[in-house]
Amino acid sequence: MDYIQRYLAEEFAGDSREGYISRREFIHRLTLVMGSAAAALVMMETLGCAPEPSATPTATAAPPALTPPPPAPATTTARPTSTATPAPSPTVGPASTATPSPTATRTAAPTATQPAAPTAPPTATRAAPSGETVSPDDPAIEAGPVSFRSKTGILMLGYLSRPRAQGTYPGVLVIHENRGMLPHFPDVTRRLAKEGYAALAIDLASREGGTAKFADSAEVSGILARASRERVVEDMNAGLDYLRGLSYVQRDRLGAIGFCFGGGMVWLLAVSNPELKAAVPFYGPRPPLQDVLNMQAAVLGMYAENDNFVNPGVPDLEAALKANRKAYQFKTYPGTGHGFFNDTGARYNAEAVRAAWKDTLDWFSLYLKGVAAR
Repeated sequence: MDYIQRYLAEEFAGDSREGYISRREFIHRLTLVMGSAAAALVMMETLGCAPEPSATPTATAAPPALTPPPPAPATTTARPTSTATPAPSPTVGPASTATPSPTATRTAAPTATQPAAPTAPPTATRAAPSGETVSPDDPAIEAGPVSFRSKTGILMLGYLSRPRAQGTYPGVLVIHENRGMLPHFPDVTRRLAKEGYAALAIDLASREGGTAKFADSAEVSGILARASRERVVEDMNAGLDYLRGLSYVQRDRLGAIGFCFGGGMVWLLAVSNPELKAAVPFYGPRPPLQDVLNMQAAVLGMYAENDNFVNPGVPDLEAALKANRKAYQFKTYPGTGHGFFNDTGARYNAEAVRAAWKDTLDWFSLYLKGVAAR
């Protein structure tokens, strides 16, 4: 079993426990991720959420009739039909305002905690359910779908945004969540373009025809979970190659940002591509620890306080980063849950997003533009 399959299984289980998806949907998604119902059942047992066996009633023999039953009455009364009765604004910010250095340490380390009590989805803070905060028609940018070929001839699909003003800009690759290229991620590229970056969101389901081909996003989750890590890294590198080849992109200033599954993929990219300069993975599963030695990018790891299936892996990751003297910083946002950055999701936290976005821009400004935060 691939560690990404395990990560997604734990994410879906958490969503089910906290009421964000139904148990039926959890089983549906898990079956697609694991590849079969049998494998899904084994994983459910591993996670401690297997279905309980139903009790089988024992038949009791009726006593023999001693006399013939009396004749039925001429009139009957209809039986009544039974009817079933249907059943704080967080304060966010880094612990320190010091400018991160190549050997920066984390500001607030995520720690493994007991699962938080389920809370109602923070609908009061949800502010852009369409996933659009920057219009594709914004006069300051140029944005739209693109397609290109990888070095091996694979047709890749994506969405590219850039500042409209003439000039050259750092390039940023955007990696989506496990459900694929949904509207939120092109919007992230437009946000970056407004800040002076050429940004490409790549569809990692391109080999199957792209996310839009699937009516059920859980099918995309299954595809991505079962895809080899080598394939995904190859496709992400194809996106970086495409950015590098654009006349308005600074070839030696490439970064990446990703969310959930995409955060894990950004970690994989960071430990496999020495030309990546900066990375910002949001609440993604850690990469294989033995690969941390190869990392050259400066990485800002972003975490949610109440994320009980990602945070337990963070201390070992930090130990590996320290041991190999890598440039990194970790930030944890109080009162947040996994997926808090996505403004189309139930865990969206507007206040935390404002702080996290500023931290992201400060990191890219320092390591891609060479300008320290003020």
